[in-house]
Amino acid sequence: MRFRRNIERIGELMAYEISKTFDYSPRNAETPLGTATIPMHDNQIVISTILRAGLPFHQGFLNYLDHSENAFVSAYRKYKDKLKFDIFIEYIASPRIDGKTLIITDPMLATGGSMELSYQAMLTKGTPREIHIASIIASQEAVDHVSRVFPEDKTTVWCAAIDPVIDEHSYIVPGLGDAGDLAHGVKD
Repeated sequence: MRFRRNIERIGELMAYEISKTFDYSPRNAETPLGTATIPMHDNQIVISTILRAGLPFHQGFLNYLDHSENAFVSAYRKYKDKLKFDIFIEYIASPRIDGKTLIITDPMLATGGSMELSYQAMLTKGTPREIHIASIIASQEAVDHVSRVFPEDKTTVWCAAIDPVIDEHSYIVPGLGDAGDLAHGVKD
């Protein structure tokens, strides 16, 4: 429970930081005593998460960007042996993303492969105006990979920490371990 809530809290903080990059326009709000002009963001936001590890992180984003649309992509590793694996996408549920701000959340960005395939799946729903990749911990290898394969002119990578390496199992070192297992229990 503590791990899930802390992941959610980090999502809230990142959502706030990312919101500083949005476009804002003044809007009038009626109060009991008069009218106040306040800045409101103009962005149409879609928050996409990679199941299952990303769910608490996604919720943190929704706590702050509560008018956002939501998208979910399943990406998982299917191991050929102890060290080699392929990444598979089996499911996507998403609104259209044409011209919208796409925020893709995944707490751990180890190789960047799941993020790349999830983005490719999202492109079946349109082309976003801008892309924010949000991760709590990433390896330097994954940040480099994402920087190569995502459109440079409209992609920003947000990471709370970048760890130097991934091990032979493609786990971030020192990292946190398997975020999905820590948040939801060990899978069989």
